[in-house]
Amino acid sequence: MSGKKTGIFKEFKEFITRGNVLDMAVGIIIGGAFTAIVNSLVNDILNPFINTIFGGFGFDGMNLVVKLPWVTLMRNVGLNVEYPVFAFGNFISAVISFLITAVALFFLIKGINAIKKLAEKKKTEEEETAPTTKMCPYCRSEINIEATRCPHCTSQL
Repeated sequence: MSGKKTGIFKEFKEFITRGNVLDMAVGIIIGGAFTAIVNSLVNDILNPFINTIFGGFGFDGMNLVVKLPWVTLMRNVGLNVEYPVFAFGNFISAVISFLITAVALFFLIKGINAIKKLAEKKKTEEEETAPTTKMCPYCRSEINIEATRCPHCTSQL
């Protein structure tokens, strides 16, 4: 029985230490931190700006109370029944917040990708301009940069 537990523990340890599981965990943690940044951008910067444009108009308080006749009858009898309330304003606010978040996230990722492209381009330019040959200090012949012995004069480099 103890051999089986050791096998399961070993399998679990291998599962946890695999690269893709660790990458996923790091991604989730960074995603949580990134969510806080995007939420702050939307709530603290974009929403106040939009509210000033529309004069403080908000959808949050908008709702529709449906006064159904059978609910009215139940209330008249003395039952504590509430009319159904459709808070469509909260839904509209959530959709607008989602769209603002999606746009902010789109431009943020677009900027990050542009920075990555510039870094990759610079790296490839540096690799292309890196010398591939050198001069032998003894016979002054051009040789491969990684050579440890000159093929022309056979000197040890």
